Amino acid sequence: MAHPLSGAAPGVIASVIARGGLPSNPLDMLSISGAVAARSPFSAVERLLTDRRLPKLKDLPAPIFILGHWRSGTTHLYNIMCKSDAFSYVPPVATGLPWDLFGLARIFRPLLERALPDHRYIDNIPVNPDSPQEDEIAIANMSELSFYHAIYFPRAFDDLLNRGLFFDGCKPREIRRWGERFTYLMRRLSTLQEHKPLLIKNPVYTARAAMLQQIFPNAKFVHIHRNPYDVFVSMQNFYKKLLAEFALQGYAHVDIDETIFAVYERMMFALERDLAEIPPERLVELRYDELDADPLGAVEAVYDGLEIPGFSYAQPKFDAYLKSIQSFEKNKFQYSEETANRVEARLRYFIDKWGYERPGAASSGAASSNTSSSGAPAGSPTSQAGSTFANGAASPRVN
Repeated sequence: MAHPLSGAAPGVIASVIARGGLPSNPLDMLSISGAVAARSPFSAVERLLTDRRLPKLKDLPAPIFILGHWRSGTTHLYNIMCKSDAFSYVPPVATGLPWDLFGLARIFRPLLERALPDHRYIDNIPVNPDSPQEDEIAIANMSELSFYHAIYFPRAFDDLLNRGLFFDGCKPREIRRWGERFTYLMRRLSTLQEHKPLLIKNPVYTARAAMLQQIFPNAKFVHIHRNPYDVFVSMQNFYKKLLAEFALQGYAHVDIDETIFAVYERMMFALERDLAEIPPERLVELRYDELDADPLGAVEAVYDGLEIPGFSYAQPKFDAYLKSIQSFEKNKFQYSEETANRVEARLRYFIDKWGYERPGAASSGAASSNTSSSGAPAGSPTSQAGSTFANGAASPRVN
């Protein structure tokens, strides 16, 4: 399990390599393919024994999706809310072994937990055996359409990124197949954790709110946003760290800054469009600075806005978790006047929409220290994808 793709299905590996090329180091290919081959018989037996026990999609309780661009505070909110024990979520073992949750993952769980890193690769947030994770690495092991395939195979970075985020160039059957794998994972996670309502955090889904609502007509959503200046400088670190850790090919050609701008614009315009179709009682929008300043108050606002029961019961657990991370050190980044000007040139619409300002002494033009946690294009493929996979959506408006 030296690389996350060690938990993939054989067909996924073959499909992604056909599009993105072989790993530069033959030993990486040998290691990944060896793990996949060794796992595959056990994965097949597990499916035969457990698939009949999985709930039907329509029988799952209404899930809650935390949306927001990477580095906007989605992880902080997710970590707090999962302490309530009221939700099914994505544990670390499920990201690496989504096909093997009820078999190999249980057998080898002690070994896998000892192998967990002390903290996430992109920041200092601790990783524990019960730390909730986003499901995108699991999806990358189940589908050829994933954001992470661009990180793993950067030789075809732009192609794999746009397919994995926006389904660009994908045939309807490919999108339906992604939907089948996504919902299969949700059904497995629900079964693994006593059929509690799913609480899922994945920034990729920020571009797919309409599609999620079609798949889960009663789903609820939290959107958290952060100052785009902070997001940009933190995303530069995000891509550099992920590529250095997981890329199986050279990535010097990847234009990280343009990727950040292009994805942010397209993703957030898609979200703006999609949120207009979500009923106000199923949507809460939150600012990162509100979560940072008063996390307990922000979580209570989410509970109240979405009519989630049990806040008073869970409050002591939230308090205990928040006290445990008081000493957490956020990443610190410097950015220049030039960087701030570039952010304003590309992301001014969202800066103005949410009422953000340039951090620090904007009028002086001096570089400021930045502490980070982490007109719309027509005919977005995301909206086409939603209608491809599911039938019928609720109608409504924004919160």
